[in-house]
Amino acid sequence: MTPCPVRELTEALIRRRSVFPEDAGCQSVIAARLAPLGFECEPMRFGEVDNLWAVRRGAKPGPLLVFAGHTDVVPAGPRQWWHADPFEPTERDGHLYGRGAADMKSSLAAIVVAIEEFVAAHPNHPGSIGVLLTSDEEGPAIDGTVRVVEALQARGTQIDYCIIGEPTSVDALGDMLKNGRRGSLHGKLIVKGVQGHVAYPHLARNPIHDLAPALVALVAEQWDSGNAYFPATTWQVSNLNAGTGAGNVIPGEATVNFNFRFSTASTIEGLQSRVKAILDAHGLDYSLEWTVSGHPFLTERGALTDAIAQAIRAETGVETELSTTGGTSDGRFIAAIAREVIEFGPHNGSIHKTNEHVALASLVPMKNIYRGTLERLLK
Repeated sequence: MTPCPVRELTEALIRRRSVFPEDAGCQSVIAARLAPLGFECEPMRFGEVDNLWAVRRGAKPGPLLVFAGHTDVVPAGPRQWWHADPFEPTERDGHLYGRGAADMKSSLAAIVVAIEEFVAAHPNHPGSIGVLLTSDEEGPAIDGTVRVVEALQARGTQIDYCIIGEPTSVDALGDMLKNGRRGSLHGKLIVKGVQGHVAYPHLARNPIHDLAPALVALVAEQWDSGNAYFPATTWQVSNLNAGTGAGNVIPGEATVNFNFRFSTASTIEGLQSRVKAILDAHGLDYSLEWTVSGHPFLTERGALTDAIAQAIRAETGVETELSTTGGTSDGRFIAAIAREVIEFGPHNGSIHKTNEHVALASLVPMKNIYRGTLERLLK
């Protein structure tokens, strides 16, 4: 069997138990591959999180193209739910199984090998190639990419193109790219009442009863209509709690946790003010706390989307679709210093599940797509 460098590196990374916030040496493995190519490798540790910033400066001026990703993975869960040890890569029915196989150690391996091949073929390429890695993507994302971006921003670093190796493919490799993500805004609403006996409601005030009409209004509200790239903003209750647990006590307060997934058609300030207006209109006695976990970002069609779409078409014959669906990603941080940000990677059907896997037949094509994008942008 002919050795496959992408598979070999993917397997080496899967064997490292890099459950958030542990990197478990993955970034050192990658840095050891990049340094001989002329990359300046700079480990950046913040708190308990390992990050890596590596850059290779070309022979001539040109754009800075950065590949970004994360080496941490989510917990594997009970061993008995897996076909085999989740941290021992296993081949089964044409797929490579292991935690992180799809999210996102195979794409990291494909990126590294693509860079190696590109530099060997074009040692005097124009522009620069960067690699940004974190072990804080699957966790709270406090000491990871956001901190690296802040450090680069302080240096005046500007990224022209960024490709994040997130698993984006649905049915065929390359059938979907993420050219943006919705923002995420959390709210914690506490509606205050007066606790009392259920037999004497006139001596109490039930916050659930007060809340109910306002909740109906919030559910019915049309926050926006979206735009050409984003679906309409959504509002969802994630938790609702009230009561002492006793069946004869009117609760003294009710707590509602909710979330907005919002597009560039809305603003944080606008959504906050509209929620407050609805609550005030219903005469509630309340407190409200807000947490922003991500701003929306969008890359419109341009040089990066065209280059990667052409590379996908040349390798697979697939016409890719641009999408902004799904959760948040570290693209929300990188967009602060990057002109264009795209996510592309393997099939996402098994991510975060037991028996996570990646199709072995997709590894080399994925590498070729990353390399093809380099060929088109650094020329």
